Amino acid sequence: MDSGAELGRAGELVAGARRLVAMTGAGISTDSGIPDFRGPNGLWTRDPAAERMSNFRDYVSSREVRELTWQARIEHPGWAAVPNAAHHALAELERRGILRAIVTQNIDRLQQKAGSDPDLVLELHGNMFESVCLDCADRRDMREALARVRAGETDPPCADCGGILKSATVSFGQSLDRALLDRAASAVRECDVLVVAGSSLTVQPAAGLVGLAANAGARVLVCNAAPTPYDDAAEVVLRGPLGETLPALL
Repeated sequence: MDSGAELGRAGELVAGARRLVAMTGAGISTDSGIPDFRGPNGLWTRDPAAERMSNFRDYVSSREVRELTWQARIEHPGWAAVPNAAHHALAELERRGILRAIVTQNIDRLQQKAGSDPDLVLELHGNMFESVCLDCADRRDMREALARVRAGETDPPCADCGGILKSATVSFGQSLDRALLDRAASAVRECDVLVVAGSSLTVQPAAGLVGLAANAGARVLVCNAAPTPYDDAAEVVLRGPLGETLPALL
């Protein structure tokens, strides 16, 4: 079946949904200038050493890794990024009353900037806009810590207790927020259509939500540039650019 027919099937799937849930990954934000991790031009593909900055054990144990990570935070393209057509398409489905939740692995908050209700966006991996102390759990606007880095502190400690500061994101080796994961699991169990957009579905436990949805009877649509481990569970698989594919589903 040609891609036009597949797109038509996908559009019918979305049009017939009453309780649609979207699950988004890094691929939805590449058109906004934020590179993914594992793609051909992904951050870790181009610089395998950069993966250490996303490893919790390395971050805690190595001041060098923390210093590199703080510089990367200053330069992160997410500070200047704006939502693209794919984000706006999901926000439109929400306005139409079809989309009930967006489970995202992204930390860039572009979906909220596109107009989605923050209460409906479940940020499984946290966000880049807050800092958190690993010792006393103090949370603050990330811009406060970045101002200290620009002023010369290469590894700024917590202003309250002197502990290690980190972005409020979930690194490899850290556990997801249990309550948030439970909310995501409930959302996918209750949906009738699950749209996966821009996720390689290789990171657990987030990827397992797709199987959870399928086992509960949801029809699954996978939109991703490369094959995923869950393509066989999908009713339709689309490979086109998300900035074109998701708006076409409207």
